[in-house]
Amino acid sequence: MSRNAGDISRPEDAALTRAAQAGDVAALGQLLERHRAGMRAVALSVLGPGPDVDDVLQDAAVTALRRVGDVRDPAAAGAWLRMIVRNASRSLLRGTVPARPIDDLDLPAAESGPEHQLERHALRDWIWEAIDQLSPTLQLPMLLRHFSLGVTPYERIAEACGVPVGTVRSRLNQGRSKLAAALAVTADAPHGDSAQRTRASHIEAGETLAAAERGHFGRLITERWSPDVLLLRGNEPVGDRELLVRGMDGDLEVGVRQRLVQAVAGRSVVIWEMELLNPADHPTTARPPWPGC
Repeated sequence: MSRNAGDISRPEDAALTRAAQAGDVAALGQLLERHRAGMRAVALSVLGPGPDVDDVLQDAAVTALRRVGDVRDPAAAGAWLRMIVRNASRSLLRGTVPARPIDDLDLPAAESGPEHQLERHALRDWIWEAIDQLSPTLQLPMLLRHFSLGVTPYERIAEACGVPVGTVRSRLNQGRSKLAAALAVTADAPHGDSAQRTRASHIEAGETLAAAERGHFGRLITERWSPDVLLLRGNEPVGDRELLVRGMDGDLEVGVRQRLVQAVAGRSVVIWEMELLNPADHPTTARPPWPGC
């Protein structure tokens, strides 16, 4: 009995996926190349012809790099890659945050022993080591696009960075290309503990919000932050530390609080994503018009 092409490819996919999960980026590249036509077909079926197709495929490659350790069935990596592209394409049409494949399943990987966990952590730290090699100009849009929760659309990234959408696309393309080179350069280098760095940043953000609640925000940033800190709207400075303190105090005065949603921490760039919470008795309280940094 003859086997179809899908049956024949499964063992090869499984071997490449396991190698990628062990930190072999070349294996991931081969896996992506094997399924590039199918991934493109999915993107075209959802988006139609246009530049968004290439953007989605590039984003899918970075997502696969970050999340290949979550693949539970290595032989089904092709379906997993197409799901990444389908979710990202649909999210792009809706203008929402891209869905994160298989997170919602909340199931352990097929190999969930200590050795597998160590490999996943090592891959994560290696990726962060490579990201830290990028210039801040390229690193910020990469982090917002692939690691933030609410600033992933190009328009939001452009607003945060103070540049046109076309510049965001260009910087993301450069960032992805340089990330691939940085991964090769840092393959044998010692990799810092990215999880520890993120935990420390999360704690610092919590301490900052707690100090603000106690009326000590100004004192805290005087003690911990550079005296040259600036409040920016995109790339344009709009004020100094005093304006930042007045803005926070103004929010608290009218009952608007902030809740930390996520902390993302590289060595040179830190992102704190906050949710604004209106008082329960005035759910539509207007926030004072001061810009975010």
